Amino acid sequence: MAEIARLIEGSGAIELGFVERERTPIWAMELGIQIHLGGMSLSDTVSMLDRYGVDRSRTAVHNWVTKADLQPDPGQSPNQVALDETVIRVNDQQYWLYAAIDTDTNKYLHVRLFPTYNSGVASIFLGELKQKHDVEDAEFLVDGAPWLHAALHRHGLRFHHVTHGNRNAIERVFKELKRRTDQFANHFRHAHPDTVESWLQALAFSQNQLN
Repeated sequence: MAEIARLIEGSGAIELGFVERERTPIWAMELGIQIHLGGMSLSDTVSMLDRYGVDRSRTAVHNWVTKADLQPDPGQSPNQVALDETVIRVNDQQYWLYAAIDTDTNKYLHVRLFPTYNSGVASIFLGELKQKHDVEDAEFLVDGAPWLHAALHRHGLRFHHVTHGNRNAIERVFKELKRRTDQFANHFRHAHPDTVESWLQALAFSQNQLN
């Protein structure tokens, strides 16, 4: 797959600070992380590693992804930010995935998972976004959700209520994210929400490498 090849070429972006506790070679962990996030299931990733003489389980590969603590790079200064939330199922319970996207690059700026949605949660997300990126002068594009409007007002951020145009960027990103979670995570059964959030942030990191 072309996307996987591009991800492998950029594997140097991964810093594996936990390697002193691992018996697997660093190159194998980087390969496993990259090809899984690039589109391979855990089973196929394990089979690929086996071709290189590395015998590890699906759980091991999943743990590499979450332990690597991959997140979208901070320090961006976007002109426009698409902001939205979507439902993710964790252990048959609904959680809300909040995401902010730079509409010029289609890259994730910030991703978080919350057990509910309201203006307080949206405000927490925006506070974290402001700590990571320079968004004070950015224009936020949102749908009609009143809790998002209230949180943006609270932080003094400029926004427009739109349903099409540049806001389509976040709809496309969410569509791809849901395709991946439906295909490989299957509602994240028997997973802790913090682990699910780490996996989703790592997926956002890998998708940014492709843009």
